Amino acid sequence: MLNLVLVEAALETVPRVILGHPSVRRNARRRRKIPQETLLDRSLHHSAMERLPDSHKRGRPDIVHICLLEALGTPLNAEGGLRIWVHTYGGYAIEVSPKARLPRDRGRFDSLVGQLFSEGRVPPGAESPLMALDQKDMGALLREMEPVYKIALTSRGEPSTLEEVCDDLVTKGDSAVLVGAFPHGPMRDETLSLVDRAVSVHPTALETWVVTSRLIYEYERRLAKSLTS
Repeated sequence: MLNLVLVEAALETVPRVILGHPSVRRNARRRRKIPQETLLDRSLHHSAMERLPDSHKRGRPDIVHICLLEALGTPLNAEGGLRIWVHTYGGYAIEVSPKARLPRDRGRFDSLVGQLFSEGRVPPGAESPLMALDQKDMGALLREMEPVYKIALTSRGEPSTLEEVCDDLVTKGDSAVLVGAFPHGPMRDETLSLVDRAVSVHPTALETWVVTSRLIYEYERRLAKSLTS
């Protein structure tokens, strides 16, 4: 089993401190929602975000959206070999059902995530939700997952290749791979302190969805090879 964790994800509702900003209120009005039910989005709230701490790492729900579409559509997920988690900048853990079929449209995805933050699960009250949210730190999430091996893919890690990483993952068994789901900057030291190994798989920083899709594909290849050898 491969546990994919999108960490420090730039996915959150608009913080209270900027709820009154004109750009926030204008976007909420256009979407016929109250401001606190809308997602922080750099493309819409750029001027408002200037007053937020770590603003360079926040307000990019599109990163999580693309990565989830990539991961959920893979053969590995269809065959029951993948679990997907999102751990947000604000300290929320989101468990994504392998059966989730998320909207391709960003507007509908944003509405779904807004509902998730409001209700704690989508659909609300479902016994087997498509997504469930809980407030917990990254360490608590990893303890709950109980992986035998934890690795972070980060530009600050030791140089390696995805082939070598996935060979290692397949050999070790149930593992967790942490991939940063934010636009700029390094993964936090406190996040890296939780893993057994930190690895850089390319000389330059890659987009999160590129890392996600290449990781899962290479893991599928190495897993298939191990089963036939």
